[in-house]
Amino acid sequence: MDFAHLADLSMREVFWVTRAKENLNCRVARPLQVGAFGKVLCDDLIELQTPVSRDAYPVTLRRIVARVEVDGREVERVFLTNNLEWSAQSIVELYRCRWQIEVSFKPIKQTLQLADFLGTPAHAVRWQVWTALLVYLLLRYLAFLSNWNHSFSRLFTLLRAALWKKWDVLSLLRCYGTAQGHFRYLAQPEQAYLPGWG
Repeated sequence: MDFAHLADLSMREVFWVTRAKENLNCRVARPLQVGAFGKVLCDDLIELQTPVSRDAYPVTLRRIVARVEVDGREVERVFLTNNLEWSAQSIVELYRCRWQIEVSFKPIKQTLQLADFLGTPAHAVRWQVWTALLVYLLLRYLAFLSNWNHSFSRLFTLLRAALWKKWDVLSLLRCYGTAQGHFRYLAQPEQAYLPGWG
């Protein structure tokens, strides 16, 4: 874990929540909550014990142990934060909401290939990220207007293939046949038979 970065965030008065590594070496300074409360099993103030991490983050942290749902089953997770005022359940819920943000960025990173930058200076990366976000929002809005029922990657692939010609995009999606649930262009087994072959 990058405790120096977390300390920098704390000095700038930024609240953060992260998951703790399993090998986190720490000492409980004092418990904030005694006993289990709902899904929260433990809520303590801790001090880091490893010299490197203690030097990077010299003040106390808050450690929350809670049962959370992962892939349909409950598992125990350990969270760290610098926020000492919010309830432990709010901290756990905040981390859960973080994954919703990760999931929303997944199609941008995968489909729009945001990891492959054409330029590496900070301003070039910013322009490429803003352009990708703009393309993503425009395509999502287009999907909303056309009642697109399929994946974002399918929409992106269709429009990328149709860039060579001027189209009314909504009529293209209606012509394509999948926006309204009509699967006209799906292959059928009898189409695979080629007379004279086989």
